Amino acid sequence: MTDAERKALAAELLRSIHAPHYGPGEAHIEIHGGKVVGMGLVEGLEVSSETIETGDGEGVRVAIRIPTGVRIEKPVHLCFGMVGERGLQKIELNVEVGDRSSVAFQAHCTFPQAVDIRHLMDARIVVGEGAQYRYVEKHIHGPSGGVTVVPKTRVQVRKGGRFFNEFYLIEGSAGVVDIDYEVESEADSAVEMRAYIYGKSTDRITIREAAQLMGENAVAALISHVALKDTAQANVLNELYARAPGARGHVDCKEIVQGKALARAVPIVQVEDPAAHVTHEAAIGSVESKQLQTLMARGLTEDEATDLIIRGLFSEGE
Repeated sequence: MTDAERKALAAELLRSIHAPHYGPGEAHIEIHGGKVVGMGLVEGLEVSSETIETGDGEGVRVAIRIPTGVRIEKPVHLCFGMVGERGLQKIELNVEVGDRSSVAFQAHCTFPQAVDIRHLMDARIVVGEGAQYRYVEKHIHGPSGGVTVVPKTRVQVRKGGRFFNEFYLIEGSAGVVDIDYEVESEADSAVEMRAYIYGKSTDRITIREAAQLMGENAVAALISHVALKDTAQANVLNELYARAPGARGHVDCKEIVQGKALARAVPIVQVEDPAAHVTHEAAIGSVESKQLQTLMARGLTEDEATDLIIRGLFSEGE
């Protein structure tokens, strides 16, 4: 692939997320399929990549490292995707955030024309002592739902570290989504994982978020908000284990179901120390008829009113 071809693909990815360029001093990485097609770094952000072979073609392994004591002031922009109709994107991502360092990632995954695309992400993340890591991922899919998204992430949060992850998919049809996140955290650490997904048509959504609070006074919140309509289906599994004195956690699962959609939620909360505490709340139901009628009285169709209410549910976490 020539430099001109890489630049053209990077530009096309960015156009699909309505971000034609980044601001000055903002780091960025663009990956199309199994190729890194664009990159701009800042001081303190170390990145390397290499091609890997998969059973279906090439993938890419990316290593990101923030050395001890380094704070990346502006968000690091990541753009993963494919602009064609068919293909495979396999990414292995390894992130190491050094002690007392901090970094925030703003990621976009874009498949605007997908008919049959698989996006497979296998991530390993280590957040050092007193370090801060924030990752917000927004997906943009086309109307046909021809995407299979399988992100698998394993995280270690050292003493006093902070880990925040948000997965956001409401644009287009989700397709098949199978999320599997698991975090193990040490003493005085904080973990927050959020997932907001709007399933339509025949979408199939599986979410597993798990947190193991291994150290004293570790805290975690697992939040999953899913809306479904047509014949979409979702299975949500939240697991929270408090294994040390003072460990505290909360699980919040909300699902809205319209039409012939099907939702299932399974919470697992486990406390292994008398000085630990975990709470859980879950709700599955339809859009409130009073809200719906109020919006329809103002001129919205039923579908428009439903979408507005659902987007309001998701915006609560922003």
